[in-house]
Amino acid sequence: MVKLKILLAVILSLGAASAASLGVVQTEGGSVRGQNIPLGLFRSVDVFKGIPFAAKPGTFEKPKPHPGWDGILKATKFAKRCLQISLLQTSSFGSEDCLYLNIWVPHGRNVSSDLPVMIWLYGGGFMVGGSMGPNFLNNYLYSGQEIADKGNVIVVSVGYRVGVLGFLSTGDSRLPGNYGLWDQHAAIAWVHRNIRSFGGDPNNITIFGESAGGASVSFQILSPHNKGLFKRAISQSGVALCPWSMNRNPRKVADEVAVKVGCPTDDRMVACLKSVDAGTLTMAAPRITQGSPDYPAVKNLLLSPVVDGDFVPDQPSNLFHNAAEIDYLAGVNDMDGHLFTSKDIPSLGNKNEETPVEDVKRLLAAYIKEKGQAGLEVAFAEYSSNWGSAPNQKTIKRTAIDIGTDYIFLVPVQTAIYLHAANARSGRTYSYLMSEPSLFAGPGKPYHDWVGADHADDLQYVFGKPFTTPKAYGDRHRDLSGYMIAYWTNFARTGDPNKGDLKVPVTWPAFTSTGQWFLDINGKMNESSIGQGMRLRYVRLWTTILPSLQSHGVTDAQ
Repeated sequence: MVKLKILLAVILSLGAASAASLGVVQTEGGSVRGQNIPLGLFRSVDVFKGIPFAAKPGTFEKPKPHPGWDGILKATKFAKRCLQISLLQTSSFGSEDCLYLNIWVPHGRNVSSDLPVMIWLYGGGFMVGGSMGPNFLNNYLYSGQEIADKGNVIVVSVGYRVGVLGFLSTGDSRLPGNYGLWDQHAAIAWVHRNIRSFGGDPNNITIFGESAGGASVSFQILSPHNKGLFKRAISQSGVALCPWSMNRNPRKVADEVAVKVGCPTDDRMVACLKSVDAGTLTMAAPRITQGSPDYPAVKNLLLSPVVDGDFVPDQPSNLFHNAAEIDYLAGVNDMDGHLFTSKDIPSLGNKNEETPVEDVKRLLAAYIKEKGQAGLEVAFAEYSSNWGSAPNQKTIKRTAIDIGTDYIFLVPVQTAIYLHAANARSGRTYSYLMSEPSLFAGPGKPYHDWVGADHADDLQYVFGKPFTTPKAYGDRHRDLSGYMIAYWTNFARTGDPNKGDLKVPVTWPAFTSTGQWFLDINGKMNESSIGQGMRLRYVRLWTTILPSLQSHGVTDAQ
């Protein structure tokens, strides 16, 4: 037994010694050295943390090129997040100097070359977030190591400005907004120019993101500024068409922020705002208040991208021709709305409390306010059509969550998928629904046992957490994580999630305007995981039936 252990140790050390490493890499700003992490026999990953892709940005200015550095930059520490409000909204943290990225490069016996590249854009409602995500005992959610190693791709995660500093806008050229989107664009362009030195193929870049990061991916593929910078894109639970993805009345928010920081709201406003301390500006963001059925919290996300006539030259639905050559994979979790809806109607998440039907109606009415009573009657009739005369609590609660999921995520994402397929020339389109039950669902756990995949549940599987922290998960979760990494990295490699280095459990058919195929992703996949026309009657309700109704003179500022 002892001999076997010694032999194993020798083999592992030989593997580590033989696994390749990049050493010092030349970039446009100067030389960088990362860290090499051995992963076993002839496998390792080089990690570069905190490489600047732009200079420290000026307040409400587009990012500018980094001036560079002398000597070798030790890229071994993650940079600070961009300045943002704390989750309790009582303080701010982070730095103005935050335009940095992280790179994971996998190697076998030899140094890698011409690898596909995947650039991650984080979510957080355009208000919060960071390139590494939440950290528990140095286990960062957005560590690219598992994807890089298993999928043999380079993973890059980037920082971008959020909140007031990232998205405040007057709705005109004085303060056009979208600074966070420009940051993302600058990072993508930097990767395109420099990634060959790290062993990446600049002509095979995929951008991917979740929630506001998924919406950001959508804005990047629709913007004319990214022509030729990347080939493919993945949006998880978020697109530019989501109701929270765009601010349609930015001037109102700018005026509110100005008043809070003691600036006038006339012609002097922009000059005054630019002179205010960044921390003070960050704290002046509109408060995210506890939602209610009559005023859902999702309506509070007021600092988001705008049509600026430049990066976003028109309404997103009119820009899909810009994505005609981009391969696009997008989808949602089957209960993406649960996290939000159960805060607007607290009884939904309480196992011991009943949810009145009236609350479900109030929530639906708040979502379609401008359609008035007629809209509410049509929509509620559709959602309650299978209730029967005496619906039970499970039916009522699930309906409320379906309404939230459809409005906030599923219908806008499906609409983007339809528009991409309709405008595509060489670009392929893939649609998915993730339905893996929540880890918090079941007896003795906080969620009802019928709760499916909640918002952000996909992240742990895409980033391989069931492999990183095996004790926290079961075999089923490792299977699911393996499937998602396989589909995602195959797609990044070839534009087809079925073709690449990794085997997949089921062949995923492309989405077409006629076929409307989608893949149901969970830990137990087989041929029945393929579906058609995802929630088609509800997509039609929101995209065709409700818009055709007359608005009742009620305008929603947001």
